[in-house]
Amino acid sequence: MASLIVPDIRFHASWLAGTAEFDGGHLDGAGAEDWRLDELRDPETFRRFTAALIADALPETKRKEGFVPCTYRWIVEGNIFLGSIAVRHQLTDYLFEQGGHIDYSIRPSARRQGHARKALRDALPIARILGINRVLLTCDEANVGSRATIECNGGVYEDSRNGKRRYWIEPAPSAAP
Repeated sequence: MASLIVPDIRFHASWLAGTAEFDGGHLDGAGAEDWRLDELRDPETFRRFTAALIADALPETKRKEGFVPCTYRWIVEGNIFLGSIAVRHQLTDYLFEQGGHIDYSIRPSARRQGHARKALRDALPIARILGINRVLLTCDEANVGSRATIECNGGVYEDSRNGKRRYWIEPAPSAAP
């Protein structure tokens, strides 16, 4: 069964293999926007990358304009990296309209197996601990899989804006995974 873990360098090879499956596409919830895949093949660069992901949860961490503190978790099963999930600690105007509190992606070879549904369920207590009482999630209108993932986790559809469906979830109180 898949679980959420803090980013860890021991998943270097599996992370690279999973990321390669996206074939250059965007990895939602991965925090890799400022890192080039060819550079992340280097173990030392990958170590800095995982350290940066962990540090991004700290309010004192310097970040680009418009970016907010974010808790990253990797979705793994055994020694296999399956995907990423990110819990943003707050919303900017843009995130309120388009991005939401939580982003996630599952490597293509692991999709349609319930990993995203479980990862989102496991991430909701993290949001509650961060003081987020209503979690906003968005997905593309055409993304039927993500829509089902959100709705299976109690997402209540509010509206659509600029091609994005917007949902709210009120996470139940519980301990973090």
